[in-house]
Parts: sequence; structure tokens; C-alpha cells
Amino acid sequence: MARHSKAEAHSKPHAPRSRPAQSRAASLDRVIHEPIRLGIVSALAVNETMTFNQLKELLKTTDGNLSVHARKLEEAQYIACDKYFEGRMPKTEYRLTAAGRRALETYLDHMEALIRATREQ
Repeated sequence: MARHSKAEAHSKPHAPRSRPAQSRAASLDRVIHEPIRLGIVSALAVNETMTFNQLKELLKTTDGNLSVHARKLEEAQYIACDKYFEGRMPKTEYRLTAAGRRALETYLDHMEALIRATREQ
């Protein structure tokens, strides 16, 4: 076990790249980290909009599951939802917000740093 002087123990926190891997993992955005929500945000990052049914088919999930996860992302303001009628058929369409894009980029940066740190050990 390494010993540290009192000065080292009370020094400033390390920069994000030098923090232990588990510390970086703890700082991951838990809203996006959930697999279905990560799938939604990732799909919307490469598609301007997607309908509820398109996302449900892509993610191979149920109506209820997709609805709960989409609502969580809406509450975080990571995605926006538009509801409208096409003829007599109701449609629900989602798009990624600017905040959602920033959150995804930050999440991916954290994951890349975590992967690098794990491989370096």
C-alpha cells in the first residue's frame, strides 16, 4: 500500500484524465447510461427525427418500456417529443435536443477515458 504525505492527501483533486477508473465511472450520466436510453439518444444523434414505432423496432423493445425511457429523457430535456396526426393515425416523433447532444458527447468522452484508463492498467 502506498503512503502519502499530508500535503499529498490534501492536495487539489486530480484532473479528469488522472482520476481512477472507478471515479470516472461514477461520474457517468446515469440518465443516458441505461441501455435503452443510450439507444434512443444514439439513434437520434444520427437521425434528425424518429417515430415511436421506428425506435421501438430498432431497439426491439415494448411500447411501455420505450415510453418510460423516452419520458425520462424528455424530463432531462435530452429529447423533444412532437405528437400529431397523419390522417386519422396519431404519430409520436422524437428528436435530440442541443442539451441531449452535449450530454451524449460528454458521456462518450467519459466512456472513452474509462476505456483508456482500463487498458492502461
